[in-house]
Amino acid sequence: MLIIVIQISKLSMIPVVCFLEWLLNGKHYSSKVKMAVVVVVIGVGVCTVTDVKINAHGFVGACVAVLSTSLQQISIGSLQKKYSIGSFELLSQTAPIQALSLLLLGPFVDYFLTGKLLASYKISSAAFFFIVLSCSLAVFCNISQYLCIGRFSAVSFQVLGHMKTVCVLILGWMLFDSELTLKNILGMSIAVNGMIIYNWAVEGDKPMQYRKDATSDVKVLIKQVDGSSLLKDVELGKSQG
Repeated sequence: MLIIVIQISKLSMIPVVCFLEWLLNGKHYSSKVKMAVVVVVIGVGVCTVTDVKINAHGFVGACVAVLSTSLQQISIGSLQKKYSIGSFELLSQTAPIQALSLLLLGPFVDYFLTGKLLASYKISSAAFFFIVLSCSLAVFCNISQYLCIGRFSAVSFQVLGHMKTVCVLILGWMLFDSELTLKNILGMSIAVNGMIIYNWAVEGDKPMQYRKDATSDVKVLIKQVDGSSLLKDVELGKSQG
């Protein structure tokens, strides 16, 4: 069965984020969390995967997008915790860099994927309106992303993101008479159950994480006390000498 590349890229986001967090930050996940993530991915895959031809350029673009997005989301959480800064402060510092990189690289990426130059596109008033609307919605999307990752984690953000897929299918059926098959309903049910299991698994792991954090804080405090005591002994020896 042939599969849409963008759907596979969305499904691969959670495993890639988990792998990179383990590789870069040494973060480990319990078996319950891993099981919940697998259930979510299976559920979203069942309700979204369709029979469509794979495009080579699209596949390369999807791989780059998955890797860069995963690294960006991991960096958001790491920077907020490392420097103890808020979501809005971090967003104000990183947004100009992201916008500049898109302005410089975006046209070349578009030409690679579509074979058309951006300058050749004729902008109408309707197109301009939807471009502004899309940019405005992107700002709110970025704000929610920074807030969610800063409060929870990149993996939690991805799990919540798949809830958007479920909502799109339901609202499409309610508002636009889109077809909602038994396969879609089954996939959504599996995905929602996976999200419930994920929440239960994360909440169950919190006491263990609190104990680890408390133990590490105690070790740091002991080292600080021992270091200050050693410094006082050295200063006392000098004064007596």
